[in-house]
Amino acid sequence: MSRPRKQTYTMSQYLENVNEGYISNNADTQRNPAWKPIVDGLAVTVLTDDYIPSIILAEEESGQKKVVDGGSRTAAFMMLRYGNYKIKSSVENPVIKYKAMKKDRNGSVIWEDAEFDIRNKTFEQFPKELQKAFNEYQVETVIHECDSDGIAMYLRRYNIHTSMNANQKMFIYLPKFAGKVRDIANMEFFINKSSISDSEKEKGMLERIISESVMCMFHMNKWNKNGKTISTYLNDNATYEEFERLESNISRLENVITDDLKDIFSSKDSFIWLTLFNHFVDLGFKDSEFAKFLREFKDGLRNKQIDGKLFDTVDETGSTKDKSVVTAKLHILKTLMYDFFNLKESDLEEKTSFEFVKENVDCDVSESDVESYKEMLDLYIKVDEPINKEENLPSLIGMIAYAFKNETDVELEDWFNKFTKENKTYIKYQKNNFLHMKKDFDCYLRKLKRVA
Repeated sequence: MSRPRKQTYTMSQYLENVNEGYISNNADTQRNPAWKPIVDGLAVTVLTDDYIPSIILAEEESGQKKVVDGGSRTAAFMMLRYGNYKIKSSVENPVIKYKAMKKDRNGSVIWEDAEFDIRNKTFEQFPKELQKAFNEYQVETVIHECDSDGIAMYLRRYNIHTSMNANQKMFIYLPKFAGKVRDIANMEFFINKSSISDSEKEKGMLERIISESVMCMFHMNKWNKNGKTISTYLNDNATYEEFERLESNISRLENVITDDLKDIFSSKDSFIWLTLFNHFVDLGFKDSEFAKFLREFKDGLRNKQIDGKLFDTVDETGSTKDKSVVTAKLHILKTLMYDFFNLKESDLEEKTSFEFVKENVDCDVSESDVESYKEMLDLYIKVDEPINKEENLPSLIGMIAYAFKNETDVELEDWFNKFTKENKTYIKYQKNNFLHMKKDFDCYLRKLKRVA
């Protein structure tokens, strides 16, 4: 790795590079720039040509540079120059002295002492001389050549002295999936479908919610209320597919969550509800049914005790993020949801193919019949098809039993060929998966009859 090198840009050069993407102020693990508290002071500093510490950049092999220290300063510069930002009246030392260029009666250039009060002014309202002073200010940078892990390391190193909160510190230990987390955090759901405030978002709350959701959905046995521990574990053990599953779930929620339900998705409980929805998806119901459950929860179900506990008070005896509290909340919500959909825990328990066929297809079926159907499966569906999984066998065998019972087995091979091309996933709740396949098969048969 090469030694870091220094490079100085004029402000206009630096911001042009940021605008055009040569310098990115969105390093995957970089916290959201907190520019608001510093922007007014930086304006005075630049216009008086005072000192600003070097901005630290990381340069990837491609040549792409990313800000690893100085993101808030960069965002503040951008707002001052291009964001039509109006400097607050509370800014310290607002009167800027400068030399104004004038021309005498003969047309010769002369320079006069001048002052300009920057309070409640935007860049476009500055005199030309101060605009030039801003654009020509010397921005010092130090550039490190490194990869994504190096970027995360430099973020930890250079930000250790700043007041990063717990959420922001948590995020820099997740470099492997940080880009995907950023993508999810920018989804419409978090912008308009939740009650998470802008202030919480600026402080890294969305990144924490997303990380905790993946942890709760797929790695609950390793749950830890410490954010750094969660991020470190996910960076080493999570998969890209897990984050994509969360992204897909949130995309589905965007279509059914209305303004009356936004308050449910708060900074405190969003990860619990996102985990519950992930479980709901496996049941195979329409997403609109989940919205109906949420309304019932708001309208009274939240006041129903489960095992002597209420969802809203279960965390009164411990931290909201304690494993026992998270587990209890999920148990309460799952129980309420099962009751709402008239499901029992036993409905969701794994059944043998024989039990499943006897219960859902043919009460007179024999075990030998089911064994025969199981042996036929290879005739209808390839072994490597995504839906041909052990946990999905009951519904697949159920379809064979259904076709033979109704003497439509001759059409089964063509239908399976069509269905497996159109469906690469399946509903884990086998009864609903069987009903979904049965509906598709019956529709297929009706179309054949119309053609005939």
